[in-house]
Amino acid sequence: MSQSRISTGGLSKMSALHPWRTLVLWVVMVVLAIVSASTINDALTTEGGFLNKPESQKGADLLEDRLRGPDPVVESIIVRSESQTVDSDVFSGVVDGIVRNLESAPGLVSNVATYYSTGNNALVSEDRQATVISVVMAGDLDTAQKRIAEFEALIDDAAAGADSFQVLSVGDASLAEEFKVIAEEDLAKGEMIGLSVAVVILIAVFGTLVAAGLPIIVGFLSILVAIGLAALVGRTMELSFFIVNMIFMIGLAVGIDYALFIISRYREERQRGHDKLGAIEIAGSTASKAVLFSGATVVLALMGMLLVPETTFRSLGVGAILVVIVAVFGSLTLIPAMLSLLGDKIEFPRVRHFRASVARTPDTTKGFWPRVTRVVMAHPLISLVLASGLLVALAVPYFDMEKGSSGISSLPEGTHSRQAFEMLAKDFPAGMVSPVEVVVDADLSKPSVVESIDRFTASLAGSGQFGDVSVIANEQGDLALVSFPLTVAPDGPAALDQIGIIRDQLVPAAFSSANASVYVTGISAISLDQNAMVETYMPIVFAFVLGLSFILLTVAFRSIVVPAKAIVMNLLSVGAAYGAIVLVFQKGYGADLLGFQQTPTIESWLPLFLFSVLFGLSMDYHVFLLSRVREHYDVTKRNSESVAYGLQSTAKLITGAALIMVAVFSGFASGRLVMMQQVGFGLAVAVFLDATVVRSVLVPSSMALLGDRNWYLPKALSWLPNLSIEGKVHLPELPVPVFSATSTSGDD
Repeated sequence: MSQSRISTGGLSKMSALHPWRTLVLWVVMVVLAIVSASTINDALTTEGGFLNKPESQKGADLLEDRLRGPDPVVESIIVRSESQTVDSDVFSGVVDGIVRNLESAPGLVSNVATYYSTGNNALVSEDRQATVISVVMAGDLDTAQKRIAEFEALIDDAAAGADSFQVLSVGDASLAEEFKVIAEEDLAKGEMIGLSVAVVILIAVFGTLVAAGLPIIVGFLSILVAIGLAALVGRTMELSFFIVNMIFMIGLAVGIDYALFIISRYREERQRGHDKLGAIEIAGSTASKAVLFSGATVVLALMGMLLVPETTFRSLGVGAILVVIVAVFGSLTLIPAMLSLLGDKIEFPRVRHFRASVARTPDTTKGFWPRVTRVVMAHPLISLVLASGLLVALAVPYFDMEKGSSGISSLPEGTHSRQAFEMLAKDFPAGMVSPVEVVVDADLSKPSVVESIDRFTASLAGSGQFGDVSVIANEQGDLALVSFPLTVAPDGPAALDQIGIIRDQLVPAAFSSANASVYVTGISAISLDQNAMVETYMPIVFAFVLGLSFILLTVAFRSIVVPAKAIVMNLLSVGAAYGAIVLVFQKGYGADLLGFQQTPTIESWLPLFLFSVLFGLSMDYHVFLLSRVREHYDVTKRNSESVAYGLQSTAKLITGAALIMVAVFSGFASGRLVMMQQVGFGLAVAVFLDATVVRSVLVPSSMALLGDRNWYLPKALSWLPNLSIEGKVHLPELPVPVFSATSTSGDD
């Protein structure tokens, strides 16, 4: 038995010979996964966090250790009346009623500050018709989030009789809960849209209901098992709740696609006259092996996200890696077992037509894509220049990208938190809900330190860019907190610019003569540090992913030209996706038409995230396409004919697989969260371009121009193992493509 069959072919045959044992194994896995998945909410968090120590994290740690303990969960309740002022008894009665309700709930709040209890005029609007109640929730963010519904119900109850008053709240817990609820709604909507379109495409590709149903089953089981595994991983490391969205999105895409490739190869081999077990084993030795290498490439690309020291990045990477591994395992074991049990029933309700076609060589030379292939390969240089030019032109807007982070202003219009924020921003500094915090680590008894703090607060007041400043010190006298709001939204580009001015100009100027360590923290500072972190780790992740992918593809295809071209082409499609995101979301072209929300910034983590995911997914099509090209080339040694054969034999399959991915990603892009819109749109655009422009134009044109040089491997690397993804196929089993191209280098 060949080395190929000892691996994926042998595993497929074993699963097919013992289908019930395989199914029992999967039933046990699914049951355990359901039990584990039922506890996933306890294992996830809505909080992000750095795993290294940027300036904002150092400042936050000092505040926690030496001033106030864990970061307080603050909610701001805005009370406004068009007919009353804060000086009236009616207004004070409404505020007092809210406070009494909140303090009556055991363990709900730890501190409530109002204008009436503190005399702080910063809590009153200029027209004195609005005030802010500052509430510190009891416990950490997760605890407060679980009780935010009770918190809001108590506020509504207290304000129920005050018809002339508007009462809304916004803050850490309410924002986290609103993001979570919308994310769950977007997830359900994305599933419904993606799954519905995927079913239609699968029926169109296979022409039978049973064959179309198997990839759906594998996709959902992969998702379920991956969620169960994520719940276990969440017990050992902090994971963001966005991991569930990631598992569903990637699981539906790759789970369905991998099963689609294997089932299609099985049906193809049955049509060539192989019996059931023979067709399963051949599919296992070829398509399943391509799935294994494709999945390995995806996992390697996703591992780049694990290098970034930030909770959300690593959570998304862990979720995607888990579901890809499970999907590959399901494709290599569950699919052969189900094919063994179903046999020709997989063709229901078209069994008779299928049996009549057995032993008849499928014609892959007719249709749209074969015609495109012939045109492209007849004019390879022109095709290469035009396709590359299109992708480069689409990528150009990337250089105008403004990076930031989702905040209150990115929530959909009409949501509770956004309404509250907009009402707050009308009468108070926009950054009041997320103030800047400057931490001074120094001996506060020294005059030079006191003078420096005074100089710093004076510079803030004189700039006109910030709200009222407060200064507090710890009991030990070795740490001071200077707190103040920005006058701009804390999640916008202007806020990041202000943080830069504070760090680079105001702090050095004020503390130049003091022996003090000064750290700027707060939401805006965290966003700026996150941008810097992404910029730092992007070249590291790129080098890691590109290097490992090059090595894997070199071993897989025994060529250094194939992986080099694949990397360049994938970078072109990723760059085009970046540019399209900037055009639509940042510049607004087509945003209204597509139902997207225009934003001043693109998520700072998005380019690095999209690169890792897209590079892996794009390699799917390259691996499947090039494995069929190499399969024919190893037998014929005719390059142009092999390229045409590979493209023609995979055109319908890869087009269907790409449409499924585009449908799944578009479904998630249809949600209300801007970050998910950007992710889904970027993934959909890149996959579409990769499966059309790259696969149908760049690949054949470049391979036609290079000829036999496509398969060049230096003699110094001849020791590499011959893994032969395409398996061993005999020439009589291969259809001869109806193709006549201009002679290219290396063709006989």
